[in-house]
Amino acid sequence: MKMTIGANIKRLRTAKNITQEQLSVAMNVTCAAVSKWERGESYPDITLLQPLAYFFDVTLDELMGYDHEKIQTEIDEIIELYNKHWKEPEGREIIVKAYKDYPNDYRIMHCYMWNLGGYEADNDPSVLLEHKDEFLFICDKILDGCTDETIRLNAWNMRAKILHAEGKTDEALDIYKTKFANWYVTSGQKTEQLFAKDTEEYYYHLRKNMFELAEFAADKLGRTVFFAPDLSMDEKIERALKYVEALLRSFEETNEDLFILLAWSFICRTENDLFYRGGQDCNITAVMEKHLYASKKLTERMKENPVFYHLFDGRVPGRSDNDIFAWTLDYHLNAADDRRTELLKDPEYAKVLGKYR
Repeated sequence: MKMTIGANIKRLRTAKNITQEQLSVAMNVTCAAVSKWERGESYPDITLLQPLAYFFDVTLDELMGYDHEKIQTEIDEIIELYNKHWKEPEGREIIVKAYKDYPNDYRIMHCYMWNLGGYEADNDPSVLLEHKDEFLFICDKILDGCTDETIRLNAWNMRAKILHAEGKTDEALDIYKTKFANWYVTSGQKTEQLFAKDTEEYYYHLRKNMFELAEFAADKLGRTVFFAPDLSMDEKIERALKYVEALLRSFEETNEDLFILLAWSFICRTENDLFYRGGQDCNITAVMEKHLYASKKLTERMKENPVFYHLFDGRVPGRSDNDIFAWTLDYHLNAADDRRTELLKDPEYAKVLGKYR
């Protein structure tokens, strides 16, 4: 938070129609000290804050320029801006400055720690150890005072990652066993169990849980393909494409929403891994076409299935209508990274996009 006490002293002094010299006499300090306060070159001694507030007939918060609602609005805006740019160098600049300005805000310190630490997966142990003392200091502050359970759990997560980086993997795993819930006591499972099994509410949450778990499982299936140590890249691509065809075929044969969600989630993971882990342009193009097809079918099914529709609430950037197809198409047409931009020059890639425009 930027200190504005000097500007406030000048404003309050001017409003009271007194000189710097008169204020210095009242506070038993030099006139030069008052001048430095007002220019922002120094701050009043802490023992003078209450006398100054009493002298000007204001609260300490007003004297120091602290406006809680204004500060929270500023922090909300910073977090929103950071969330738009967290993957970019600009995101690092935003959150580093925010941490300097608001070092005691739990959301700010949480984002700062994970930005420096490399987010929640594939962390570089050397980076974690380099920032170990700073990160553990932040974790302690969060666990001592923060009431947001998600932020608190991520503080435990960082502690576990640091332990693992130090070679204390058993201690790290113990944190996950004791501080985190297992699959059977998640919010989704407990919400489902709140309702009697012959009610509409139960069926709604049952379906919702099924869809969420299916999306999660399909993503994991994609990872098991691309991180299989006994498969070559060509074999991984061949297997992934077979799974894509099988999942889409299951949807087309049954018209069951579950299968198009499984297909869509698996295809998203597959396209991402092909793109970043050595896939050829022709493979990426083939999967991208399936991605667009699955996104289109997914969006169509949303219109008929409210559970399906609400599954994507707040998850489609910039779209309140949850139109995952429109967002996916726009994402590919307006690629931001170098390789995707280059792919737009590929005639086959451009041809596929043209079919869905």
